[in-house]
Amino acid sequence: MLSTRQLFLLNTAQTSPFPRSLEIERAEGMYLYDREGVRYMDLVSGFAVSNTGHRHPEVVKAIKDQVDKYLHLTVYGEYIQAPQVRFAEKLASVLPSSLSSVYFVNSGAEATEGAMKLAKRYTGRSGIIACTNSYHGSTQGALSVMGNEYYKQAYRPLLPGISFIEFNNPVDLEQITTETSAVILETIQGEAGIRVPDLDYMQKLRKRCDETGTLIILDEIQTGFGRTGKMFGFEHFSITPDILLLAKGMGGGMPVGAFISSKDIMSSLQENPILGHITTFGGHPVSCAAGLANLNVILNEKLMDEVTTKESLFRTCLKHPKIKEIRGKGLMLCIQLDTFEQVEKVSKRCIEQGIIIDWFLHCDTALRVAPPLIITEEEIRRACGVIVEALNEV
Repeated sequence: MLSTRQLFLLNTAQTSPFPRSLEIERAEGMYLYDREGVRYMDLVSGFAVSNTGHRHPEVVKAIKDQVDKYLHLTVYGEYIQAPQVRFAEKLASVLPSSLSSVYFVNSGAEATEGAMKLAKRYTGRSGIIACTNSYHGSTQGALSVMGNEYYKQAYRPLLPGISFIEFNNPVDLEQITTETSAVILETIQGEAGIRVPDLDYMQKLRKRCDETGTLIILDEIQTGFGRTGKMFGFEHFSITPDILLLAKGMGGGMPVGAFISSKDIMSSLQENPILGHITTFGGHPVSCAAGLANLNVILNEKLMDEVTTKESLFRTCLKHPKIKEIRGKGLMLCIQLDTFEQVEKVSKRCIEQGIIIDWFLHCDTALRVAPPLIITEEEIRRACGVIVEALNEV
């Protein structure tokens, strides 16, 4: 009889020639456990998903309660389903008043697709501007606004009408014109290796878009739900997007995403044509129940309150001559090294010592540090000790 590992390689589509291949039996809080009971501290939160930790009891309870009521009923937007309604209401309560209309989808990439359609439909324009080294998902539309040709060249032709500006370069903002439907960018670039823009740049972006009637689509798929020390990253820059993208840390481990806008903008999808954007499983009731519980945990347990302190502790403990720079905000950090060889060796050594750490799609010379918000000071010190020891060995 074939083992689960053998079946994984035989029947499960592979995304790279060298998968991690950790066989996880269970997960809880900060930790994953393999079949032998070996414990791994998750220092990347399943890639910015498990902000409240793995299997938070309140999230698990909400899932079980909803499973006892109903699962999928019909396509999104047709029936009144309490999990969707209550989650949308709660999201609106923690957002600016102009972001009050929530369209639930399944993922961040799907949120990107919906937002691009919405911007074109509302403005009547076709041009979209994205940023170099951006990442918004891997579907065809999202791939079209990815700012890295290496990952795009094998799949062309992609969407027309897409142009790129340099992230955090105010001079390039002049390329936004009255023919631009939207500018899409990450509030803090993730896969580029955690690039935090200047306050002045973000405010100039808002001003330029207001002058040209261009919508701002802010991708908060990684930065949302407390990761930067505020509920949403844009709160650091005193601006409000026209369309907001959410996913990852939104569902407490369940698949859910959303694009959010004003009632005025969102209503343009209702007619000419009707059903201008539809999804079968978007806003799945179990995912929305989990998402509401997850958001309540962040608020009720005040998980954002210590994020800045925890960031400072990481920066204090991660002192080593091989570390060129630590970039980021809150618990969305990047450890910059010199080479991918160093990154690969450190990552491998950390996993051997029970610390899961990884690198970035567009920046493979840096290590990603994005643990669940529940990480303790003791766990931070232990994780940093392992990382520094691994740096000593390479």
